Amino acid sequence: MHACFVHDLIDYDGTQLSSLWAFRTFGLQGDSIVCFRGSCRVDVERLVDVADVRECAPIASRDMLHFIVEHFDLDLEKTIIRQRLLAAIIKDVLEDCTGFNLIRSGDDLFYNEKKLSVSIATLTPVSTMIHAGLNVSGEGVPVPAASLSGLGLADDRIFVLGETVCRSYAEEIEQVKMARCKVRGVK
Repeated sequence: MHACFVHDLIDYDGTQLSSLWAFRTFGLQGDSIVCFRGSCRVDVERLVDVADVRECAPIASRDMLHFIVEHFDLDLEKTIIRQRLLAAIIKDVLEDCTGFNLIRSGDDLFYNEKKLSVSIATLTPVSTMIHAGLNVSGEGVPVPAASLSGLGLADDRIFVLGETVCRSYAEEIEQVKMARCKVRGVK
């Protein structure tokens, strides 16, 4: 699995949640996790979450750390489980970095009842995809928001956080694949 951290700013608008984005953009063919920093603005017509569409709740943040994951299988339920695994990994890494206790509810992370993350999993014609975003700052967020800067994470540590999460997720997925290959079948 490819793990890539992009140092260039990329503004997330929902178009990145499309099959083969990592291959088309960065030449990463196959399963991948890509992390980048940039603003977030997903208007209602581009939202994947129909519950958010029904509530006319666009997603926005002036500064986010984004993760785009693509797996080349078509099992949405498995991808939702992977999405929650990604949220758990982010929570563990953040708690180690900051010393703060976070709450994970499904695929969302909270600090002091304020939302730190957004996330969605979806199916494309050839793959499944996950987007997870962490507020670097609380500016421009339409709900009460926690942020990485509010947790005391210095700007230069944002890159380290992204790289650590990418590497940890890729390693976890590889370990799952290897675990499948070491057990014998039972009758």
